[in-house]
Amino acid sequence: MIILETERLLFRQHVMADIDDYCTMEMDPEVRRYVGGRPRTREEAEDRFMGTLVPATDRLAMWATIYKPENKYIGRCGVYPHFNTDGNPISGEGSLGLYIVSTHWGWGLATEAGQAFIQFGFKELKLNRIVTSIDTRNDASVRVINKLGFELISTETGPRSFYHFAIFNPLEDLDL
Repeated sequence: MIILETERLLFRQHVMADIDDYCTMEMDPEVRRYVGGRPRTREEAEDRFMGTLVPATDRLAMWATIYKPENKYIGRCGVYPHFNTDGNPISGEGSLGLYIVSTHWGWGLATEAGQAFIQFGFKELKLNRIVTSIDTRNDASVRVINKLGFELISTETGPRSFYHFAIFNPLEDLDL
């Protein structure tokens, strides 16, 4: 099932044929350095991958990201549920995730995916707000999020420090 498409990207449900590329990405120290601190083992990556095979019922999920010119799996992107501190989803809110393989960094693909999922989240899913958190050392991701129009709402400091960003639905104030 194709959920969304852009000029260069296609977003769809993960399938078993994606497992090797998914695991390669999860085992890459460059991809994992800001999202967990260490690469996953093949076994950990496979376990995590199996959870992607459960179909999303409300389209609020992370999707297999395919680079159309190569017909190649290059990551997972999407808007997934935003949870409160008790672990419950917050109604009307989503979290943006953009994970692209390191071989395709610097091509503008995260920005392209982010633009598509912001529009999808606000227009199709009728979200009020989309949030994202980024490790404070991840300058490239901060640049992407700033380009997408997110605003910094707080900074969390600790053993791992994060910037917390949000963007609000501009359509809320319009009578459409």
